[in-house]
Amino acid sequence: MARKSKYSGPKYANGNYKSYQKAYDSSELQIRKRSKLNKENRKRGTYGNGDGKDVSHKKDGSTVLEKASKNRARVGKARKA
Repeated sequence: MARKSKYSGPKYANGNYKSYQKAYDSSELQIRKRSKLNKENRKRGTYGNGDGKDVSHKKDGSTVLEKASKNRARVGKARKA
């Protein structure tokens, strides 16, 4: 049985994922979120130094340094299939 792609549906039709992602990443909300996290990374001295750390959000809203691979791999229960 073939596995169904997670990139299916009308917004991804005809290989449209790249253009959808580009539009999402350039939205005003995403730019503000990204710039805020970059600012925090610079403040903590971990931005661009190659240490592999990211600023990660905790459930209480605070932030903590964490391995980038762990931070980016985490998926909430609501998004799991």
